[in-house]
Amino acid sequence: MILTIITLAAAAVFFAMGRIRSDVVALIALVVLVCGGILDVSEALSGFSNPIVIMMAGLFVVGGAVFNSGLAKMIGARLSKLGGNNPTRLFLVVVLATGVIGGFVSNTGTVALMLPIVVSMAASSKVSPARFLMPIAFASSIGGMLTLIGTPPNLVIAEVWEEYGGTPLTMFSFFPAGIICLLVGTAMLIPMSRWLVKGKKKQHSGEEPIGCSLGKLVEEYNLNEDLWRIEVPKSSPINGLTLGTLSLRSNYGLDVLELRADKGSGILKNIVQEAPTAASTVDSGDTLFVRGSLDGAKRFAKDYSLRLDENPEDTRRNLQFYDIGLAEIIPLPGSSLLKDSISKLDFRNRFNLNILGVRRGKEFTTQGIKDLVLQKNDVLLVQGTWEDIGQLSRETSKWVVLGQPESQAAHVTIDYKAPLVAVIMLAMIAALVFDFIPAVMAVIIAALLMVLSGCFRSVADAYKTMNWESIVLIAAMMPMSLALEKTGAGEMFSSGLISLLGSFGPHLLLAGIYFATSVMTLFISNTATAVLMAPIALQSAVAYGVSPLPFLFAVSFGASLCFASPFSTPPNALVMTAGGYSFTDYLKVGGPLQLIMGIIMIFVIPLVFPF
Repeated sequence: MILTIITLAAAAVFFAMGRIRSDVVALIALVVLVCGGILDVSEALSGFSNPIVIMMAGLFVVGGAVFNSGLAKMIGARLSKLGGNNPTRLFLVVVLATGVIGGFVSNTGTVALMLPIVVSMAASSKVSPARFLMPIAFASSIGGMLTLIGTPPNLVIAEVWEEYGGTPLTMFSFFPAGIICLLVGTAMLIPMSRWLVKGKKKQHSGEEPIGCSLGKLVEEYNLNEDLWRIEVPKSSPINGLTLGTLSLRSNYGLDVLELRADKGSGILKNIVQEAPTAASTVDSGDTLFVRGSLDGAKRFAKDYSLRLDENPEDTRRNLQFYDIGLAEIIPLPGSSLLKDSISKLDFRNRFNLNILGVRRGKEFTTQGIKDLVLQKNDVLLVQGTWEDIGQLSRETSKWVVLGQPESQAAHVTIDYKAPLVAVIMLAMIAALVFDFIPAVMAVIIAALLMVLSGCFRSVADAYKTMNWESIVLIAAMMPMSLALEKTGAGEMFSSGLISLLGSFGPHLLLAGIYFATSVMTLFISNTATAVLMAPIALQSAVAYGVSPLPFLFAVSFGASLCFASPFSTPPNALVMTAGGYSFTDYLKVGGPLQLIMGIIMIFVIPLVFPF
């Protein structure tokens, strides 16, 4: 028992200091408990197979697809519009929306879905996401108190109450107290949230691309100039011909930047982009993006019965980088590339890449570069698939690739997948609300559908969306509740507190149960705390001669409204890294909120559920 208490206390100290990553601290604590004989290996590793941890991993993938498809940006724009230019109104919209969703979807699922939306919204509104992320984590937990299915502790006390012989709790038995909670908590978070952005620098993920953005490259090299979009109908004689056969440059003065095929339709729409080569075949339904004079584009369209969009703005708006991209490369001094003409470099055949332009000093050249001889400090603009550009960046003996192409690719939005992502996400939420299948399976299926339907470029990109620090932290902390239960430390603490306060009346006894539950949830999961405390609360109320119902509700609210620690609930851990929070941030904002909410609920619960 002593070893368990010392280990948890030491872990709390290191969490607060923040010098060692929180997931590493949790793993060290776990190792100490195993080596001390408190937990065996299977018990220590049980957290990594816990459905909640698996759900967290799957929800990161779902949230990544929401962000990757641009759906987060769309929803964020709607929320921003509702909030207007008023930061307080914007805050209210986000927090209340999260709270309402949290009443019907698990708090973990709510935050995982809202996190990319809020980050996108904050970026577009030029507001630090740190102001929103911790409040939405808290709001998801508060919102869970609106309904029976909102959070696991609610189900725990409902089962204990029904076994006692009480009338079964309904879906909205929690709502009267829960709505008071949500309104009071939101009001308190408005001023408190401002503390979260003081002294904080802009957070970086460490994966942002270095160098020019794609839009900047298009602008600098003037790629939008003389850019035309040409569609290939079924009746066109061009169908089945290769670009090499067409000889567009010599016959029409046109260069093909992209060959695009639109496959599927509706929410199953799929766009395949191809970096053009001489062997590229043109098929019906394809779209070509070409550069050159309008007269040349008109002659080409007329000769082959093609549809030419003569509106440059439409063409520029449709120029996207889903499968193909752009990158700049600098030949190294002494490289064999120097003093060779562009045509002799033969990048198309050697690397499947097209050279679109050359930057020499402050001059950008894209026309007539075929015979241009490379000089020292020249920069080449190349185009091709992200995979081929990434391969080029790994061959560093002759050149340096500016920026991080693979990271650039990860930041490109696959916006045409947004409707499909929305359908998958709504289906997952419906499964979670109506319990068609186990919650963890609903999340896993949704994550798999996101990957299989092409909402990510690869499975590797899906894995990159996972916040492993949060996942490991929760998985490692879950067995701590088992250690407290096995050693009797948790029950000793709770029983002693109740024995001390029981003689002072039901309100003080209720307060003792509430805050005993609240303190325990700082160290172990809220579900485990509810399982441990609910029978004790029931027995105490029966012995005292009052209704056990308000005491059971005190357990549920005390277990769920826990904000002073990043590992007390999964939502708190989910936003820790994204918001750039430290352990002390949770103490500074979550501590007072948890205390004040507790005091309020001690008086509200008996009003709604009398003794």
